[in-house]
Amino acid sequence: MPKKKGKHAEMGREMQAQCKRAKMEAACSPSAMSFENPDSLFESLISPIKQETFFREYWEQKPLLVQRNDPFLAAYYQSLFQLSDLKEMCSQGLYYGRDINICRCVNGKKKVLNKEGKVNYMQLKKDFDQKKATVQFHQPQRFKEELWKIQEKLECYFGSLVGSNVYITPQGSQGLPPHYDDVEVFILQLEGEKHWRLYKPTVHLAREYNVEPEDRIGNPTHEFILKPGDLLYFPRGTIHQADTPLGISYSTHVTISTYQNNSWGDFLLDAIPGLVFETAKDDVVLRTSIPRQLLMQVDIADSTKKLSSLLRRLADRLENTRELRSSDMKKDFIMNRLPPFLGCDSDHLTPG
Repeated sequence: MPKKKGKHAEMGREMQAQCKRAKMEAACSPSAMSFENPDSLFESLISPIKQETFFREYWEQKPLLVQRNDPFLAAYYQSLFQLSDLKEMCSQGLYYGRDINICRCVNGKKKVLNKEGKVNYMQLKKDFDQKKATVQFHQPQRFKEELWKIQEKLECYFGSLVGSNVYITPQGSQGLPPHYDDVEVFILQLEGEKHWRLYKPTVHLAREYNVEPEDRIGNPTHEFILKPGDLLYFPRGTIHQADTPLGISYSTHVTISTYQNNSWGDFLLDAIPGLVFETAKDDVVLRTSIPRQLLMQVDIADSTKKLSSLLRRLADRLENTRELRSSDMKKDFIMNRLPPFLGCDSDHLTPG
């Protein structure tokens, strides 16, 4: 006998109706981003700058500020995340540390104001209003379809993992001290205004996050206000700090980041062990023993020459191969990248 259709079936029909309404609304409202393919998405993200210009003049070299003054684009950016979204999200079970950090810059240092366990919206609002604390929301694409779509396409475009954080800062306040990151950064201003200051890097294309004291960074190389619809890019290692000016009730922006641990140095560390292993199968020279007491650092002069010779043999082998083998980097990318966003319609879920 067929099972009776109860509450679950009713909920299913309601969800399908919601999805249909969402699809109709999406069809009626054109997106400011082009999701046709990864190339068109990135082109629309940095518009009016062309991709060729961006990679020739800015990528890993210097900051790019795009001030658009476009109400349509500003409205689209606002749909990516808003302060008003927090109340409903808190009801879904957010946790301090995992999902949200509460912080403020005090005397040039980051002060974390996190509580324990689940995030309570009223407590969050109190910290925001009374303590002038910044709300840092981790990986918001989990809750926002448009952000998911953007990040998934960017991962296809860069061939690298793409992350995001939302920062909501009340007026007259600053969340983080001057610091630099180990990622390429794209800032999208969603709500309000943010006052930014950028400084000359002390470590170009840095491999780690670090806070820099005010007395070491000198004067800003760039200083400006970001408004809704504006975009800012800067390379890893760029020292920066940002605050919400007085008179602006609050600022919301999303930081989209990529290319963490994705340098030639990282690739060499990943690829060389496999290259050595495969070459040693065919080259008896790599299978001969190292000198006695080499690990004790006794008389290493001849050994450094020998090692240089072996590295040249590996380089010759590499020049004649057609495959650049990566193990951990490729595995990390494949396992952790975002799948395409399919919405509520699971009928299109096919192997690909």
